[in-house]
Amino acid sequence: MVEPRGHGGRPDFRADRRPLRVGLASLASAFSPSLGFLAATRFFTGLGIAGGFTGTTALTGDYTPARLRATMIMVTFTGAPLGGFLGGQIVALLLHLGFDWPVIFVIGGLFPLLLILVMALWLPESPRFLARSVNLSPRQRALLQRLDIAPGQEAAAGLDLARGNPIKMLFGEGYALATVLLWIIFFCSLVNLYLFIFWLPEILHLTGLTPAEAVFATSLHTLGAIAAVLYLGYLIDRFGPQRALALHYAVGIVFILLIALAAMPYLILLAVVFLSGMTIIGSQTGANAACGALYPARMRTSGIGWALGIGRLGGIAAAPLGGFLLARGLAPRHVFLTACVFAVIAAVATALLALRAPRGTSGPVGEVAS
Repeated sequence: MVEPRGHGGRPDFRADRRPLRVGLASLASAFSPSLGFLAATRFFTGLGIAGGFTGTTALTGDYTPARLRATMIMVTFTGAPLGGFLGGQIVALLLHLGFDWPVIFVIGGLFPLLLILVMALWLPESPRFLARSVNLSPRQRALLQRLDIAPGQEAAAGLDLARGNPIKMLFGEGYALATVLLWIIFFCSLVNLYLFIFWLPEILHLTGLTPAEAVFATSLHTLGAIAAVLYLGYLIDRFGPQRALALHYAVGIVFILLIALAAMPYLILLAVVFLSGMTIIGSQTGANAACGALYPARMRTSGIGWALGIGRLGGIAAAPLGGFLLARGLAPRHVFLTACVFAVIAAVATALLALRAPRGTSGPVGEVAS
């Protein structure tokens, strides 16, 4: 929930050790001697992943004009569903070839470790903090020059720095309603997202698909989220998050109902799973973008960090929720009927974002030269 720290107490995204933690924790998961050890390693993996999302959102917002901010944040978040899709294809192939479950965590650990080198060589620092730095490299000076920012311009465009307690800021200056609504949206959205991630492969298997077929179908759920980027970011920037996302969540309910209630041929099921991912995960990606666009630069990392943190509680609840419903004798597909309830709540909360402070005020949309 906090920005990665570098030298001199300023954020430094290149020095962030979260990919290292994610990689090592995931690799350790592959060699877990007990369920408790596996739970601990997955906990630390999740901490690193969530922290990486907050830094990514803040850095993207710092480098993007306000009119394109939601779109570009959504574009960066396509990495998550793209990785989920490609990972699903690799895992489905390896399971078909006879590998056991630990290979999933080995793959999940190697990629973050490779990411460390990429970050160290090419990831730039936030311009908000480069402009305050005294010792800049030629590359950093050239970057600020391209952004038309001179070193020492703390009050320049995009240099809106936090001056107080970030948590207090989230509930002050007209942001309280937007913060509460975003927390509700993220909680409900991630319950839905993880309910499908955790239970769709098993439920499809229980309804007659082979494990490889179930994993392949589930991978299309994450691939659908990438398709949402082609239009949803533009709709958020053009019409606002409350209209675009509320409608998107509402459409997603239709595809959830189809999965929960209709017995479909495999090819049609694949299409519906794809469309459900486009609306369910796509809406969550859009919520990430909306959060980055609604908060000003000085509180963007705290805003997205806390929203994702609250949302992760929904993700945690999704696993036992599905197990509880199955244990009570609910038909496997009917587990997803609960996702409809959370989608309705998310849609209503998103629509209520219209009650936030109007543009040009000190509310969530108005921000200081960002």
